[in-house]
Amino acid sequence: MCTAVTLKTKDFYFGRNLDYSFSYNEEVVVMPRRHPLEFAEMGRLDEHHAIIGTAFVVNGTPLYYDGVNDKGLGMAGLNFVGNACYNPHADGKDNVAQYELITYILSRCASVEEAKNALSNMNILNTPFNEKLPSAQLHWIIADKRGSITVESVKEGLLVYDNPIGVLTNNPPFPYQMFYLNNYRNLSAVSAESGFAPGLKLDEYSRGMGAIGLPGDISSQSRFVRAAFTKLNSVCGEGEKESVSQFFHILHSVDNVRGCCRLKEDEYEMTIYSSCCNADKGIYYYTTYDNHQITGVDMHHTDLDGNEIYRYPFVKGEQINMQN
Repeated sequence: MCTAVTLKTKDFYFGRNLDYSFSYNEEVVVMPRRHPLEFAEMGRLDEHHAIIGTAFVVNGTPLYYDGVNDKGLGMAGLNFVGNACYNPHADGKDNVAQYELITYILSRCASVEEAKNALSNMNILNTPFNEKLPSAQLHWIIADKRGSITVESVKEGLLVYDNPIGVLTNNPPFPYQMFYLNNYRNLSAVSAESGFAPGLKLDEYSRGMGAIGLPGDISSQSRFVRAAFTKLNSVCGEGEKESVSQFFHILHSVDNVRGCCRLKEDEYEMTIYSSCCNADKGIYYYTTYDNHQITGVDMHHTDLDGNEIYRYPFVKGEQINMQN
């Protein structure tokens, strides 16, 4: 289970919660413009946009979970189990393997519009990265400062939807997630007059009663509603620290706490990490389950015209600032 969010203040921010039961020792990885890319069927790319994001590095190859490129385009993959459907090679199509899709889009595209064009003739392959890493069942959010789209490869084909709220979770498919918001059209950041029954006086006994009915469970559909409500009603200044702080507040409103989603004995799903990338400045911020202090990596503090990737292991131990 995961949640992805976008936010526009002075700059554009893109990030996500990754919810899972264990970590693959993922890292923040910067891929410079001249790092050679060899795609399963789409040939070799020796020069491309630089990328920063979280990835699992296997034999020197970053398998990105999410990332932003040096043009301000962001992309993240979220679990879509039971609905994702990939295909064998298709003649006349741009055949891209599932595991390389984020790298393929971010290395080539500078905007959501360019990503749409790249997707228009694409076939997502069911080719696994290797025998130990089968194709993950995912759908994706792609966003820049001008807008967002959701991409789903299902049995009906490769479907691309405009995403007007810049939020994505897991199942059900995106059109159902959006339709479900209709059930919460009465929610408000302010308390409304009682409409329960004519002539019946009901007291407003607490602040925040306009949001009564906002789902509080951790199912993917409920997290979609809660993240959308929180993001769309949030108020934030234009500064970097304020924007980053606000972004993490939005993500942490849908955190998955260890123990609340039990999979089996001694195995629980939890928020492994939360990320927030300033897509305009190329700064990737993150927190982990056991470290709530925000850590940042600036892609522009590396040689973006080089050919070797830069790897920054997550800081996982809790950092506590004692005042006395």
